[in-house]
Amino acid sequence: MRFAVILLAALTLAGGGRWYAYVTNDHSPYDEVGTALNGYMPGPLRDWGCGRLRASFPGANVPPLGCQRPDQPGLWLGI
Repeated sequence: MRFAVILLAALTLAGGGRWYAYVTNDHSPYDEVGTALNGYMPGPLRDWGCGRLRASFPGANVPPLGCQRPDQPGLWLGI
């Protein structure tokens, strides 16, 4: 049981760290692993991440997956 808890904690920290590195990057908002992790995040974290990406990449023509508005897929969330 202890091993399972430690493994779950390690995977959570690794995935969370990778997601945080993605949303705070300044190279590209279209990293495949980052967009996948962002899609799995709960709504408030995903919205925060999309806000960070929008601030880092104001000229991006197409928002990354998970950051589109449902009614207009070409627009960023929160606009």
